[in-house]
Amino acid sequence: MSRTETEAYVLTRPTGRLSPVIFASPHSGRDYPADFLARAVLDRRAIRSSEDAFVDELFDMAPGLGAPLLSARAPRAYLDLNRGADELDPAVIEGIARVPHNPRISSGLGVIPRVVAGGRAIYRGKLPLAEAEARIRRFWHPYHQALKGLIEETQAACGRAVLIDCHSMPHEAIEAHTRPGHPRPEVVLGDRHGATAGCEVMERVEAAFAAAGLRVVRNAPFAGAYVAQAYGRPSRGVHVVQVEIDRALYMDEARIEPLAGFGAFRSVMAGVVAEIIRDGAPGLTLAAE
Repeated sequence: MSRTETEAYVLTRPTGRLSPVIFASPHSGRDYPADFLARAVLDRRAIRSSEDAFVDELFDMAPGLGAPLLSARAPRAYLDLNRGADELDPAVIEGIARVPHNPRISSGLGVIPRVVAGGRAIYRGKLPLAEAEARIRRFWHPYHQALKGLIEETQAACGRAVLIDCHSMPHEAIEAHTRPGHPRPEVVLGDRHGATAGCEVMERVEAAFAAAGLRVVRNAPFAGAYVAQAYGRPSRGVHVVQVEIDRALYMDEARIEPLAGFGAFRSVMAGVVAEIIRDGAPGLTLAAE
């Protein structure tokens, strides 16, 4: 395997390309700049509530199984890589004119987030536009250039690309979307209701999680955000499936610490990842991890 590290991301590639599948984790970054933490009105644990903590570790076996893994280093509370670079919030950035209605911006979750989970404000006052632009230049553009490059080279090598956009969700996030008497879903797959991935691709990803004993639903309450919208073009051979995993399966959400059973759940995920890669390229022989 080969590993490329920049201030914006870590990219781990397999020794040989065995599959059109790519894994990416845009929200597991945990390199919090000291000046950001000093300015924030929240403590570090509260700020981390928006982080997809440990998700990169849940998928870090992918390169050993034949698929690349791209992991962000910038934290979501600092810069959201699953938003467009132009999704600037005038309520937190100086010099931004009012923008057309955008539910993500209105809720404080633009590319420079105004709030963390639970609607808690990160800052007191606004940030200079120059600072927002600097963050986007240093972290957003390099991450997306790397992601776009992976998609293009994968499509050139394999004839198509399947991006698994890896996320986690608070345990309580799907409570309101679960019917009384029915068990909560543990995994939510999003393809924007068929717009970002072909039916066969979605079915295979769903089957991989279901075969591991996980309860899976599609598109509710999470159907996919910027990454899915920007890159998913099934008619052109580029498929994107957003994956949201219940954090309660592997971490203590209050402490932001792995549970004692983290290793066992990671082993379950290894089986899921192997199956997704295998289904992406029928007949391949998987490399050892």
